[in-house]
Amino acid sequence: MQTPPTRVPLRTLDTGEPQFEARFRELTAPAAAFDPEIDRQAGAIVDDVRQRGDAALLEYTRRFDRVSATSVAELEIAPSELRSAFDALSPDASAALQVAAERIRSFHQRQLGADWSVTEADGTVLGQRLTPLERVGLYVPGGKAAYPSSVLMNAIPASVAGVPQIVMVVPTPDGVRNAMVLAAAHLAGASRVFAVGGAQAVAALAYGTETIPRVDKIVGPGNAYVAAAKRRVFGAVGIDIIAGPSEVLVICDGGTDPDWIAMDLFAQAEHDEMAQAILLTPQAQFVRAVQESIVRLLPQMPRARIIEASLRARGALIRVRDLAEACELADRIAPEHLEISTEDPQRWAARIRHAGAIFLGRHSSEALGDYCAGPNHVLPTAGTARFSSALGVYDFQKRTSLIAVSAAGARSLGAVAATLAQAEELPAHARSARLRFETP
Repeated sequence: MQTPPTRVPLRTLDTGEPQFEARFRELTAPAAAFDPEIDRQAGAIVDDVRQRGDAALLEYTRRFDRVSATSVAELEIAPSELRSAFDALSPDASAALQVAAERIRSFHQRQLGADWSVTEADGTVLGQRLTPLERVGLYVPGGKAAYPSSVLMNAIPASVAGVPQIVMVVPTPDGVRNAMVLAAAHLAGASRVFAVGGAQAVAALAYGTETIPRVDKIVGPGNAYVAAAKRRVFGAVGIDIIAGPSEVLVICDGGTDPDWIAMDLFAQAEHDEMAQAILLTPQAQFVRAVQESIVRLLPQMPRARIIEASLRARGALIRVRDLAEACELADRIAPEHLEISTEDPQRWAARIRHAGAIFLGRHSSEALGDYCAGPNHVLPTAGTARFSSALGVYDFQKRTSLIAVSAAGARSLGAVAATLAQAEELPAHARSARLRFETP
């Protein structure tokens, strides 16, 4: 039985305090520190798989997942097994997966772009062509936790984009295969699925082996070794993001049930000890109410130990002067998830520039975004929302420029290009541009 905490396991701050700025910087310092030893080990695995292919992959799968096989082909999970896993789900589980998949697909279909072109007065045609990637690799965690939602959120946008081949890898420690993950792979349209994981699976996707095909981009979350491997292979293959610990920032005017807010903080904190959950509110009484909710509700949580560790390490209840100041602090944090639990939340959302996803209103819990609201739950963390966005259809498409210069355009553009080329001391460029209009 969980032992009830004797006090609230997270710090409280007030922007009016003299030491607030220093405490705030300490609180919001990035948690995802680079570990050179993990990077070294992951790099060695990546290099080994790149050189020895299937043989190395089999060795690491035997060592880390305790799964033995004589060939990587034995580790491929057949489409019939994916279908069987889906068919064997309970009616509730099957319906939940299908509703989530339909909503995710519907949202991402709205992101589809289109080819375009424009014809200038002299007949020159300029345009852009969108082409789906040919083959994408999807990494799905399968160790301490299994996430069918990650399968849907990564595979469905790729499918909507038109990617013809989605190759999924998922570790199966001790040979245990998670039925919901396999069912989600069936529903999302994975082309091939292999029971391999870790840095070795990332290397197999990036460089290809005798059995696993090389992909053009790798997406999906993983542990520190997977993240390190993705850093190593970037350039040889595209990647989505290097994700840090999950984050939620809640702005509340004090009018929401404090139990709801406490549980929203718990929902992020239960991911792991390094997750971050922060509340910003101008109401001191509401801070106390949320504190009381946390003390009362925490012992009821099955993952109370993880939640408490997360809240102690990186959580906070912060009293601000007003909601305008809350928005200013939110932009400084640039959170992965931002809940605006206020009256007229659109008013305050208009002040926000940096957030991975914004949840508007008292009924918009972040947990709905994790599973079934529709927008993607693969979001920038650790302040990277300042310059990056949620995963989407556009991450699985290439944009190719199209340039068809007319004879008249060659004369006008050639003169401009030749002048600029001469300024850069590139005479062959200048001559190439001139030839089109100097040759009779």
